[in-house]
Amino acid sequence: MASARRLPSSASTIGELLSSGGRSFSFEFFPPKTDEGERLLWQAIRELEGLQPSFVSVTYGAGGSTRDRTVRVTRRILEETTLLPMAHLTCVGATVAELRSVIGSYADAGLRNVLALRGDPPTGIGSQWVQTEGGLAHADELVRLVRSLGDFCVGVAAFPEKHPESVSLDEDARVLAAKQEAGAEFAVTQLFFRAEDYVDLVDRARAAGCTMPIIPGLMPLTNISQIDRFAVLAGTAFPDDLAARFRAVGDDAAAVHALGVEAASELATELLDAGAPGLHFYTLNRSTSTREIYAGLGLDTYA
Repeated sequence: MASARRLPSSASTIGELLSSGGRSFSFEFFPPKTDEGERLLWQAIRELEGLQPSFVSVTYGAGGSTRDRTVRVTRRILEETTLLPMAHLTCVGATVAELRSVIGSYADAGLRNVLALRGDPPTGIGSQWVQTEGGLAHADELVRLVRSLGDFCVGVAAFPEKHPESVSLDEDARVLAAKQEAGAEFAVTQLFFRAEDYVDLVDRARAAGCTMPIIPGLMPLTNISQIDRFAVLAGTAFPDDLAARFRAVGDDAAAVHALGVEAASELATELLDAGAPGLHFYTLNRSTSTREIYAGLGLDTYA
């Protein structure tokens, strides 16, 4: 396996981390909706903090529905942990004035890392995107807005299997290059299951003039129904050979979990060997499977 030397965590922005050499290893959480969800989130954060990730991120809910909680959770991570947080921001359901207010909240909290996304239509993937009156229509516009309002490091999304609304893979690569031109410093991919899809994405991006680091996003496959749902939301294909491996273990929850960790570890190794600048884990606010993958890759020896 390619060297998995981890990045130092002393920098204040993800861009600085990625430019310093080594690999980035990061985790993504979502804001809880209940007290029990809050307890599970902070349990996962504390357990994963010991692995000394390069950074962590906190998402928006569908349609920007958890915007206030995203700000609150991200700020608390900054103030109460040793972790470097990145907050998400989308164009969905927000005017430019409202976006300015959220960005101001991030600046006031001392948050310097933002993932700028157009966001999915509030009515779900496959429905028509409608720009909010007084808002923004594209992610590159949001990147420019964030960069204009402070000393922020801005990341963006990338799509190994093409954004659902893109007319072609090459057009998708040109859009990613436009986000870099607007001021983005790195990209994190949507969920995917085949290493070759990531490699092809990077090749297309480089051909389109996009030179920024592209971090692959992974989700440990430990719950089939959940995985299928997320794959649909992300517009990704669940490979037939991987589905067959899961069908072979049936309803044995422990076997499904073990296979999920094994499959994610295999994909992670392929990606690192292919030259990926790191790995970004979609944790679903759980830590067990992510920690097991870390151990399997030998990354826990750096913690």
